[in-house]
Amino acid sequence: MLRKLEDSAVLEKLAFTTDSYVIKPIFFPGGNIGKLAVTGTINDLLASGAVPKYLSLSLIIEEGFEFEKLEKVLESARTEANLASVEIVTGDTKVVGHGELDEIFVNTAGIGIIEGESFSISKIKPGDKIIVTGTIGEHGLCVLATRKGLELDTNLVSDCAALTGVGKIARESNCVHYMRDPTRGGLGGILAEIAIESNFGIEIYEEKIPIKEEVRGIAEILGIDPLYSANEGKFVIFVENNKAETLLEKIKTDRYGKDAEIIGEVVHDHPGKCLLITRIGGKRLVDLPPGELLPRIC
Repeated sequence: MLRKLEDSAVLEKLAFTTDSYVIKPIFFPGGNIGKLAVTGTINDLLASGAVPKYLSLSLIIEEGFEFEKLEKVLESARTEANLASVEIVTGDTKVVGHGELDEIFVNTAGIGIIEGESFSISKIKPGDKIIVTGTIGEHGLCVLATRKGLELDTNLVSDCAALTGVGKIARESNCVHYMRDPTRGGLGGILAEIAIESNFGIEIYEEKIPIKEEVRGIAEILGIDPLYSANEGKFVIFVENNKAETLLEKIKTDRYGKDAEIIGEVVHDHPGKCLLITRIGGKRLVDLPPGELLPRIC
């Protein structure tokens, strides 16, 4: 079961996932570690085709951590759970000595119900179209700019959000084969990994990939390829060829899917590799990132 390397383990009609959050800084434009922990766990359940139901929330806190910060983190977690109609049903708190960790770490587990068919990488096949549900790279570059104290004249915020509406559309479409949320490693890292795991080729088109100008600008300043910058409010969806356009239009009706695009497809050629077709018609290998590009980004 572990060999599937998917976002949740599917146990009969249950999806079960766990994650740990160590982001630095814990507060960033568009969210904080509490919001990130809840929305990230919900999205992992949604990516398996489940209806998220229950979460655990455990805290490891550094001695001296301010109560005001703790209250903000917990309030954000509660707000996001309520918005997604998910219950936080169990948890734990541990305090360690000053200097033994950096402020606060959060661990979650999530349980969801599989009402129909689960999504799986084993269902991907040549001809499948690839949809990304919005502009890429915001979370990673926003967090990194905040961490570095860059004062940039942009409105860039993290895309951190629970994609319950998009998940529901995908579940009810009966044409989705697989979904992933492109967190660490970003869109490029996830697609390279999927190509290897599925042993099919993937081709994506540079001109179709939605990227905000603010992201392009900050990425240039920092020397980072937006393809490998983390997202915390997007899905990559593999969908049946002849139903992709219909699904795309439905996704665009959701507030978190308005910038969705079909960016590529699964092919028989170059199995195990993801290629980017550039604006001038060239081809570039999209490989797994060497190591972790941006540590403590989630």
